[in-house]
Amino acid sequence: MEQHLRPGQSRRSLLARVALCMLVLAASGSSGAPAATGLLPANALQPTAQQRMLAPRVAGILENKHYSHHPIDDSMSARVADRFLDSLDSQHSYFVASDIADFARWRTRFDDMIHTGQIDPAYLIFARFQQRNRERLQYALALLATEPDWTLNERYDLDRDKAPWPRNVQELNELWRLRVKSDALSLILTGKTWKEAAEILRKRYERVLQRAEKVTGDDVFETLMNAYATAYDPHSNYFSPRSSEEYRIQMSLSYEGIGAQLQLNDDYVTVSGLLDGGAAKAAGTLKIGDRIIAVGQGHDGEMVEVIGWRLDDVVQKIRGKINTVVRLQILPAGAAPGPDERIIELTRNKVTLDAQAAKKELKVIDEGGRKLRVGVISVPGFYEDIDARREGDPNYRSTTRDVRRLIGELQAEGGVDALVLDLRGDGGGYLPEATALTGLFIDHGPVVQVQDTEGRLEVLDDPEAGVAYTGPLAVLVDRTSASASEIFAAAIQDYHRGLVLGQTTFGKGTVQQLIPLDRWGGPPTQGQVTVTIAKFYRVTGESTQLRGVVPDIELPSPVDATDVGESVLHYALPWDRIAPAPYDPLPYDPGRVPALEKAESTRTATDANYHWLMEGLETLATTRKEHSLSLNLKQRQQERAQQEQQRIAQENARRTADGQQPVKTLDEIKADDLPDVVLSLATQIAADAALPANTRYAAETGAARDKPL
Repeated sequence: MEQHLRPGQSRRSLLARVALCMLVLAASGSSGAPAATGLLPANALQPTAQQRMLAPRVAGILENKHYSHHPIDDSMSARVADRFLDSLDSQHSYFVASDIADFARWRTRFDDMIHTGQIDPAYLIFARFQQRNRERLQYALALLATEPDWTLNERYDLDRDKAPWPRNVQELNELWRLRVKSDALSLILTGKTWKEAAEILRKRYERVLQRAEKVTGDDVFETLMNAYATAYDPHSNYFSPRSSEEYRIQMSLSYEGIGAQLQLNDDYVTVSGLLDGGAAKAAGTLKIGDRIIAVGQGHDGEMVEVIGWRLDDVVQKIRGKINTVVRLQILPAGAAPGPDERIIELTRNKVTLDAQAAKKELKVIDEGGRKLRVGVISVPGFYEDIDARREGDPNYRSTTRDVRRLIGELQAEGGVDALVLDLRGDGGGYLPEATALTGLFIDHGPVVQVQDTEGRLEVLDDPEAGVAYTGPLAVLVDRTSASASEIFAAAIQDYHRGLVLGQTTFGKGTVQQLIPLDRWGGPPTQGQVTVTIAKFYRVTGESTQLRGVVPDIELPSPVDATDVGESVLHYALPWDRIAPAPYDPLPYDPGRVPALEKAESTRTATDANYHWLMEGLETLATTRKEHSLSLNLKQRQQERAQQEQQRIAQENARRTADGQQPVKTLDEIKADDLPDVVLSLATQIAADAALPANTRYAAETGAARDKPL
């Protein structure tokens, strides 16, 4: 059997792989199919034969398709080992140092494991984790028998990802004693007695223990394959068949089912919401709070009890093909098991997730006695129902189609003087939607450049001539705006088509390809791999990787840039630049941004809402500096009282300036009543930009700035 060294592969690694291959062949006979190595106890989760076959396939995709073309060798093996352990115990709260020392023998063998399919050592590590998890939760439950001493000046560390592994069980016990004490103290600060807090925690820990026992071999395999993928870069991933379906739903904003949102409460799958257009809401027989205790297929299929099941397993039984029937045995909200139970029958249909689609609203800004209409379109993601488009559905859903429709509605409702696209929290999505959405605002030209590891360059242009909107435009972003959001914001900025407002974006400048693991077409029954295959670049030639898009005008944000963003992720690819693409930007007015910033500074100097926001952000920044919590009850009560009084004073100062009644307690403050100050700042700047004195865009494009657009 001839073997060749791959670049970077050590001879010791090759010999280890040959030894493992010999073991496989000896155990499996002439078929060559991978077999178990006998490492695992009989009662432990074990990889299936299919997973042993899939592992080398995942390795081949990562090695051959990834932008870096890095082989899975000994150096990569160490990365994978770290990623796998981090996925299990990122806070160093379950394993002890002797466990980690025991696992060290596998640290440089993860490369051999995935290439041969002999992934049993990873399952052995997971079995140890399950053992430690049971021990920790049982210890936590035992601690609830005795009320802690709240007068001691002890502290609980909040962040242990860089802390050393506990040296022994005694250190681990002490860590968990403080953790349980902290959990209980948080409840006591809400007015609970120790007895009440202990009972709440008992139920909580028991539920966690129950969920841990429901982990499957598929879960372990997905975690392991993701350790390999994320050892390449943060955005390469493995999706199990079930996760692949969830990914498809998020991309298309649609699925086939009954249109109910579900959550797990005390072993019962409970209805938490009903979606418009779904069969459940249309029928009116399923109510929020109802508990699903059994599921049957068709008009007369067997009812299968689902109490205690994993949530995603129940979801899979309820979902199904459109126009098929599912029966649910329901225990109504608040009812005890028994005579109140009923069976309802629902016909599945196509459900659209409108709550995750683009939306519009109109803001009216008073500028010196003139009422300016500013349209706001929130874009939570870049989605497209690819399957519906391929099938020729003329009404298929996409971000661009939705935004175009919303612009049309705003224009039909009286027009707008300016438009804000709110991309805060938009983590990206389907790349073609970024170019298509940009095309709604520029007439023609390149939007983004994509270059693979071989240097092959593709320039993606505005796919459609013409524009949907010609007026003043602002793009609002924050640190969680990523990928497709950054492509769009960068293009708008580079063409001088509009202003980018907010916070420097995430910095994800890489392109992923979704590769099914099935050898033939059809639904991904064996899962999928998303692998980073290229980087994208602005038309100026600069990458957004790591650096993101810097706004023209910075606005405050509660998102901490030191904790969020590409630059804080493991193994992120570096920043670079390439040659610019030929493009035709609008003329740039160097005085425009300073004038708008000056107007904004003058306005915020007397804006009570702005000062309320900044005080809140200052308090948040102070809190973030705390890396531990006091476990002294009296001290925490004093701290809590001071914080509450500070928040009430800040809120009442804002309310008084706004002509509202002050509040006496935090309970009177409703989240829906609090202003979105950052959006208000953005709409005000957009309104300023709509005034003829602040822009030359109207003269350059022929748009009538003094009329609604």
